[in-house]
Amino acid sequence: MEKLIHEAQQLFGVHLTGRQVVALMTFERELLAWNEKFNLTAIRDAEGIRTKHFLDSFSCVLAWKENPPRRLIDIGTGAGFPGIPLKILYPSMRLTLIESVGKKANFCRHMIETLKLEAVEVVTARAEDVGQMPAHREAYDWAVARAVANLPVLAEYLLPLVQVGGAMLSQKGQSGPAETHKAEKALKILGGRTRQLLPVTLPGVADERFLVVVDKVAATPPQYPRKPGIPAKKPL
Repeated sequence: MEKLIHEAQQLFGVHLTGRQVVALMTFERELLAWNEKFNLTAIRDAEGIRTKHFLDSFSCVLAWKENPPRRLIDIGTGAGFPGIPLKILYPSMRLTLIESVGKKANFCRHMIETLKLEAVEVVTARAEDVGQMPAHREAYDWAVARAVANLPVLAEYLLPLVQVGGAMLSQKGQSGPAETHKAEKALKILGGRTRQLLPVTLPGVADERFLVVVDKVAATPPQYPRKPGIPAKKPL
């Protein structure tokens, strides 16, 4: 964990307190234990979890710097990434985790209970359905997703959830710049405008990574997101 503490500080300016380190250790232990039974994530070793889950989640901090989300929604969170590590960093942040796979959503609920995290909600649903729910539509200052879909599709999942003046954040691999270019039309339709592409370096990970930050500049038309499955089949 010493290495993780050092790298979080050095790469992303994240200073982890003792309490936060204990929470991350608990998270890691539970993830390794559950993974043996339920196959929650392909990463199955402590070193991999620390780099490709925890540090990768912390990289989001580069997008908002000193102004973290007050209300964050994490779409397709899987076993809780990046949402739960970010909640550990920002205890007062209100967090909603969206995960359509029951066993992964259950693991998230288990972690929230185990870590006694407050103001966290887990919704077992498809992103397209959540985007049409009045409780969630345009209710967040940030929406985030990691490796869920191509950017034109992802924008249709995320932007309907973000209030005007907020932003969506997509964690992408080396295809980030090309996807951003391809998503311009979709972003315009949905009320978004690309703010920046931030390169991210993770120790020991050769692949290029990017944070794609899109500002919400206008309200999303009411017909978006379309019915489940349609955004992926017929991207904007």
